[in-house]
Amino acid sequence: MRFASLGSGSKGNCLIVEEKNTRLLLDCGFSTKEIIARLFRLGIQPNMLDGIIITHEHADHISGVERFARKFDLPVWLTHGTQRAAKKTFSTLSKINIIDSHQAFSVSDIDIQPYPVPHDAQEPTQFIFSNGSVKLGVLTDTGCSTTHIETILNRCHGLVLECNHDATLLANSKYPKSLKQRVGGRLGHLENTSSAMLLSKLDCSLLQHLIAAHLSEVNNTPQLAQSALSEAINCSPDWIGVADQSNGFDWRQLV
Repeated sequence: MRFASLGSGSKGNCLIVEEKNTRLLLDCGFSTKEIIARLFRLGIQPNMLDGIIITHEHADHISGVERFARKFDLPVWLTHGTQRAAKKTFSTLSKINIIDSHQAFSVSDIDIQPYPVPHDAQEPTQFIFSNGSVKLGVLTDTGCSTTHIETILNRCHGLVLECNHDATLLANSKYPKSLKQRVGGRLGHLENTSSAMLLSKLDCSLLQHLIAAHLSEVNNTPQLAQSALSEAINCSPDWIGVADQSNGFDWRQLV
């Protein structure tokens, strides 16, 4: 199994997971033109995709899904809450699959385990991807951890983990108070030290790749995120990958 990011941040999010001949997008937060260009960078054509899985209805995760899915006749998987919250976006798509945020499902060669997260959306869900041998965990867009999150992310071989902001940078930013409270609240986004604390509770003995994702371009830096995560698992900061807004990150292989 391998995975890569087309871009990660408040301006758009999209991850690709591949196992054998099965390829899935997780979220679709860029224009069709931009997604095609970013896929090309990874050696992928749109007709090689098998579908799109959606985490929640915020624009940076679904702004491109309607046109892209229609253009390439791709099925979409999402929760009922996400569909209801963005009814207009998904109303024109014929291949809609409603999922339960606690119920596993499969798409060809990839097994997917959804799990609910605390975020200010209707039914936000994150995902584990597996081929039966290795496990990729993805956690972004959550304001805090839960016991269930910690249980489900245990013993991952790959982990894409939100490090949205640094608490001091956010507090001193020019954001209005209401936005600071939303971002830093329990239904907002994970702060670096909160992500590190979550990581420290996991069994990371199988971890081959750790990627810091969904970094704020205003209230965080790659160095701060890498430092926080590396301290949690006692590794070099350089070993921690970072998904950026412009380029995401290149293919990572899980064996």
